[in-house]
Amino acid sequence: MRRNWAARLRQGTIEGMRAVTLENERLRVTVLPGKGGDVIEFLHKPTDTDLVWLTPRGLRDPREHFQGAPDDVAPFADYYEGGWQDIFPNGGAPSEYRGARLAQHGEVAALPWACEVVADTPEEVAVRLSVRTRRLPYRMEKVLRLRYGAAALEIEASATNESGRRLHAMWGQHIVFGRPFLHPGARIRLPDGVTVIPHDVPIAPGGRRVEPGGPWQWPVVPAADGGELDLSVVPEPGTPSDIVYLTGFSEGWYEITSAIGFRVEWDAALLPYLWMWQEFGATTGYPWWGEAYTVGLEPFAGMPTNGLATAVENGTALVLEPYETKVLRLRAEVVA
Repeated sequence: MRRNWAARLRQGTIEGMRAVTLENERLRVTVLPGKGGDVIEFLHKPTDTDLVWLTPRGLRDPREHFQGAPDDVAPFADYYEGGWQDIFPNGGAPSEYRGARLAQHGEVAALPWACEVVADTPEEVAVRLSVRTRRLPYRMEKVLRLRYGAAALEIEASATNESGRRLHAMWGQHIVFGRPFLHPGARIRLPDGVTVIPHDVPIAPGGRRVEPGGPWQWPVVPAADGGELDLSVVPEPGTPSDIVYLTGFSEGWYEITSAIGFRVEWDAALLPYLWMWQEFGATTGYPWWGEAYTVGLEPFAGMPTNGLATAVENGTALVLEPYETKVLRLRAEVVA
């Protein structure tokens, strides 16, 4: 029964792509099954604040656009609208694994997912999304659930090795924050004991924020230009781009707070790293053109952002035995 009250669910299209919206009196969460199962809206209704960042270029349906010169970065970057993606089985740069060429953040973020409604009552609404990768023998599912009265999205996701061979993967939650929620002075809070591993090289022209080397203790770390910087404080526009990897989580959670807060909880035994991507407008070439002001706080299995082959080599990649299923539970909640 269609409802305009309590927990409710809507299905429709946005820019020609199938969209599903889960809603209650506190949240509105919109998902695109046809484009990677992306979460493109996480709206806190009492304050009219969307927690996820949307890029200046906006949402583009990959089916309606011609590719330029083919490469392994464009399938993700050209159609990246911001929001929140599942990243699997490759994290970061293009990579080759056992004869399979994997694109930037490939494969599932670029694939259409099947979608079915599994709960639709005034007390809760939920949908199940599923997809099979095309270059590696994996199946993924995720159930997204919103309960009446709660300002939290609950997710139970699974990754299954459908082959009789031992395989590796990188699995990440590509969650990014930007305006209107994010602003200079916003704070990031983590459990005690977390350490910071800088990326080995700058990720963009114009320098970097964090001195290479480490690991350093969160949150105050050596700055690349001398002195110290506090990574828990979001800086001003124009600050150099960087990425660091946070690890040593006794519990998997973080909070990022401006006028309101957002808390993410996850299984840190399965995803032991938190990638912190920082792009504050210093990248004036492709793909940001100086227009991005965003922080990504991304729970991950595997590091760095060099692709699956590197994560296998350094021993951080996720291992899935023949026919094994890994289950990940997450909770994303607005803290007002």
